Amino acid sequence: MQEPLKQHLIDPEICIRCHACVEACPVEAISFNDDNVVVDAKICNQGLSCMGPCPTGAIDSWRVVTQPYSLEEQLGWFELPEQAEIAVSTEGSDADTDGVDDVIAALLNEAHQGAGGQAKAPASASKPEVNLYSTKNPIKATIQGNFRLTAEDADSDVRHIIVNLGTGKFPVLEGQTVGIIPPGHDANGRPHQPRLYSVSSPRDGERPSTNNLSLTVKREELGVCSNYICDLARGDEVTLTGPFGSTFLIPQDPQAKLIMVCTGTGSAPFRAFTMHRQRVMPDVNGTMKLFFGARTPESLPYFGPLGKVPQEFLEKHFAFSRIKDQPKTYVQNRLLQDAAAIAPMLSDPNTYIYVCGLKAMETGVESAFQDIASEIGLNWLDIRDVMRDGGRYHVETY
Repeated sequence: MQEPLKQHLIDPEICIRCHACVEACPVEAISFNDDNVVVDAKICNQGLSCMGPCPTGAIDSWRVVTQPYSLEEQLGWFELPEQAEIAVSTEGSDADTDGVDDVIAALLNEAHQGAGGQAKAPASASKPEVNLYSTKNPIKATIQGNFRLTAEDADSDVRHIIVNLGTGKFPVLEGQTVGIIPPGHDANGRPHQPRLYSVSSPRDGERPSTNNLSLTVKREELGVCSNYICDLARGDEVTLTGPFGSTFLIPQDPQAKLIMVCTGTGSAPFRAFTMHRQRVMPDVNGTMKLFFGARTPESLPYFGPLGKVPQEFLEKHFAFSRIKDQPKTYVQNRLLQDAAAIAPMLSDPNTYIYVCGLKAMETGVESAFQDIASEIGLNWLDIRDVMRDGGRYHVETY
């Protein structure tokens, strides 16, 4: 019988068929049909070049198998198969069965962790709807508002975009993302694929019981979709796909304590988190911390509205890295400054940590949590793994 191996797969329930992984794979192990994007186990060397470009995390899927799933099987999937029990025959040999079990256990653990840790939704989170609309079956909506969030002389143009869904059904939860399809074609003559943006409004809309949603979009100099969105005017039609995401969700438990760390447009889901809690748990104070980084106050989205949220409801820690005549301060610096309050939270089973924003922040934030944990004799990596397995540790960086 063939020895067990870890097979790289793509989750068809999360994949938005953007084909970024196809272009990124240097050994051409990834292919697709009209329904699915799949990995050829005979070619894949698990070099992980495809991981970074994937916008949804669908690429970070694994199963331990004795016989790899074929391309034909994968192309017909609507969801990933469950992890099967692995049995290895040792009949007629002197094999060490305990050693075999250890190998299988290690492979299963690697498959569970993926390429950096497979997140789980909080146990108390609402059940999300996902992939209701695809590129083949998108939903049309109209722009209800387009407001600049940063100062005119700021170094970045960040927009608050309100999308009116009319009579369309598009249920979305805080922490989910939507795809926007820009018009036109790429350099190869193919229609543009959706770009993903985090929803910055709560599930019941910008105002309670309104069928709309909002996005936080930064204009990028060469960004096809960001420039398209930032230039949209009230009444313009826009094409949506999604919703996407089933783990970066807010717990519905009023005892949950949230540590939220972000930079720039990474603030979008945390605006949604805060507004949702204000509506459903207005009297729950002292359970939300926000660490928000930007170059200057003028370039920090939602700086004005955030100031109106009571400090006792949302404890705010701002970090600015480009204020004249002041030292550069980043979110990890603010975390360390609040170490005395954060330290006991790390061992509290009601604590949830969310990190969202530029990938460059990840190392500094991890280092800060490691320093805070070590000061009280704890191992951050162990804490992080326990939190992740319990649906209490979430990272979305780009």
